[in-house]
Amino acid sequence: MINQRIKDAITQSNGELIELRRKLHSEPELSFEEVKTTAFICEYLDGLGIPYRRTVPTGVIADIQGMKAGKTVALRGDMDALSVDQLNTHVPYASKIEGKMHACGHDAHTSMLLIAAKALTTIKDELSGTVRLLFQPAEEIAQGAKAMVKQGAMEGVDNVFGIHIWSQMPTHKVACSPGPSFAAADIFKVHFTGKGGHGAIPQDCIDAALVASSFVLNIQTVISRTIDPQSPAVLTVGKMDVGTRFNIIAENAMIEGTVRTFDQDTRNHIEKSITQYADSVAAMYGAKAEVEYIRGTEPVINDEESANLVQQVAAEAFGSDVLFDEKPTMGAEDFSFFLDEAPGSFALVGSGNPNKDTEWSHHHGNFDIDEDALATGAELYAQYAWAYLNK
Repeated sequence: MINQRIKDAITQSNGELIELRRKLHSEPELSFEEVKTTAFICEYLDGLGIPYRRTVPTGVIADIQGMKAGKTVALRGDMDALSVDQLNTHVPYASKIEGKMHACGHDAHTSMLLIAAKALTTIKDELSGTVRLLFQPAEEIAQGAKAMVKQGAMEGVDNVFGIHIWSQMPTHKVACSPGPSFAAADIFKVHFTGKGGHGAIPQDCIDAALVASSFVLNIQTVISRTIDPQSPAVLTVGKMDVGTRFNIIAENAMIEGTVRTFDQDTRNHIEKSITQYADSVAAMYGAKAEVEYIRGTEPVINDEESANLVQQVAAEAFGSDVLFDEKPTMGAEDFSFFLDEAPGSFALVGSGNPNKDTEWSHHHGNFDIDEDALATGAELYAQYAWAYLNK
């Protein structure tokens, strides 16, 4: 199932792969600001002779056309960084830009996909069909995949595959199970309006701080008492903005939070319940409530046939012991918008190594990857494309 020429090409490019990742890591760019990263990718593809087109405002779509007719498989690598201060500044490839850091591994994804593309060009004469490369911007704000789809990224695509470096898994391990992988992620905002006044005269006021506090305490019962325990769901209140001064009873309170689910019925129920709870709590105190519910990413559900192919490819390329049973995460991924257009799967490649201090959580200022995992990811990209087009 695997192609030995791909394996050899990845091995020969391992040093370059690490250099690419370090360059990208040191020059992070935020969502839809990846101008230099986009230019760098285009320059690299020019060197490989791979035709491409830029998407607006950032991002790249490229096609490797095989010598034989066949289907089209898309490989996706995201490339945006986060507004995070890098704490492990002792590494030689530390971010050069204050307040910005590749704290999630997208630098790794981009570099792995570039080297996978390089390896695939060496077997164009054997390739049946087309490999589409999607260098995606703005994953961190869940807007990049939708923007690329609108600009034709998935036109003619029969299957799509993505990878995420995963610090919570041991280096080299690969996880890709059929079914749910990443959760849908939504945002809710609740604005309570009371009646402000002097802190010494509460009887003339409606305390928005009290209303908001009651809502925060009670809203968790939506999960604990109205949702089937076998239907995973998380509701988190992450922000509460209330009051203006220590001796003024608050007139306004703003609450923001997130909801994570895997199935639409649970998602719909929680959305409806948030409005019901907000209205009920506000009415109890004589206040008013306004609710805004914003649907973000869809759940990432791995197609069974595609996920099984990932497992077969990984086992043949790296040995059966490489497979890892990672449970679905309540984290979110806008790769889901590609899966809305074609079947496919999303794999995790482990990069956690306690001896290299790479087990930090994603989005943490100390986040780093074990660079030994890069070759695993690059080869998995390329071998999956080969296997899919030749199955």
